[in-house]
Amino acid sequence: MRTSLRLGLVVMVAMFGGGDLAIAQTAKIKLGYAKCAHCLPMSLIPGMAKGVEVEATGFNSGNDVLTALISKSIDVAQVTYLHYVTALDKGFDVVAVSGQINGGSECLSSTKLNLPPDDWTAFKAIVAKGKSDGQLLKVAASRGNAQDIHMRGAFLKQGVDPNKDVQFINIPNPSDHLAALQRGEVDMICSVEPFASQIRLAGAGKHFVLPYDQAAGNLTNLIVTRSDVIASQRAGVQGVVSAVVELDNKLIADKAPWIDVINKLTGLDKNVATEALKNASPDPALHRSQTLAIAAMMRDLKYISKDVSAEAEKNMDYSFLGQATGKAKNDLGY
Repeated sequence: MRTSLRLGLVVMVAMFGGGDLAIAQTAKIKLGYAKCAHCLPMSLIPGMAKGVEVEATGFNSGNDVLTALISKSIDVAQVTYLHYVTALDKGFDVVAVSGQINGGSECLSSTKLNLPPDDWTAFKAIVAKGKSDGQLLKVAASRGNAQDIHMRGAFLKQGVDPNKDVQFINIPNPSDHLAALQRGEVDMICSVEPFASQIRLAGAGKHFVLPYDQAAGNLTNLIVTRSDVIASQRAGVQGVVSAVVELDNKLIADKAPWIDVINKLTGLDKNVATEALKNASPDPALHRSQTLAIAAMMRDLKYISKDVSAEAEKNMDYSFLGQATGKAKNDLGY
């Protein structure tokens, strides 16, 4: 009798409750991303993810996204390799699960500076004159973002100490970079796409250099989560990583959706978006050795207080990327 009753309940659940049960079991992930050219495709993830319901939110900067992840307002975050290292230095629980898109940094000089493109000798002469005149060159970036660290690393490699030889000015929101350069408040700025292209096309500044000659190279974006999210919502995290890999493959083949999403979410026209994508490259790999080099560079620049290389390596989880691509971790940047 009891067996018949249990069987009857199972049949009833299958007939009347199966749909609700399936909905209850669907993973739900809150995803955060920053508002930059190579970050904005993350807004397309909700429409591409399979087996997971994704709610995506755009933030003004990677710092804001990282804060939301640490405070548990979101579950998965698009940040940068540099945010990842910073978070580990502060003892936060972050786990890197995928790359996304790299590039997007450009240093632009004031037109009044008359600095030739890629001419480090001329730049160093201007910096030296500023020091001797007691008027340090004013260099701006959004403190702590990838462009700030790329610039500082490139300066240091050229023998220019960004903490002593120039006057650093923090402009938190990259959308304010154009106005600062246009008003003459700064002499040089290291900005992020699409705002760098906006500055150039508007004539507010000139290309100086892509600051990739340092330990971070052109690595920028990383997908991270927390260990408690992996423990409780592994399928959801997998759904996001698989969607990132699929999205990257599509964007390599066709940049039209990428241009559309920049146009839609920033209001910048498609010419600016098209120009911005010349300095961006989809790449879902997790670059281990370069991450350790970035951590060493950030320690040299005193952006972190201790050696976090062991934590950086330990907290890179290749299992999601391996399942999404069918590749071994040695083929995924390990």
